[in-house]
Amino acid sequence: MLSEFAFANSLAILTGMLYIVFVLLLLRAPNLFKFLFNTQFLGADVASLFPRRISAGSFAGTLVALVVSGWIFGYAWAWLYNRLPK
Repeated sequence: MLSEFAFANSLAILTGMLYIVFVLLLLRAPNLFKFLFNTQFLGADVASLFPRRISAGSFAGTLVALVVSGWIFGYAWAWLYNRLPK
């Protein structure tokens, strides 16, 4: 049995941390960012769609949206997981 809240919290935290890591890579090591980001999409040049500069408002808004959606997805995942064995 999974705790829905614990699973949702952990997924939301990891989602936020991964976003922060990718933004830091974009700012500090753009070539590494491009390589890692594009490998998630089987080498398609998706990194070129990422804006070159990120405003603080855009960063914060995206971070909040990712963390909230990650939490909702995590809660739904744990809830569904707990119901399937029955």
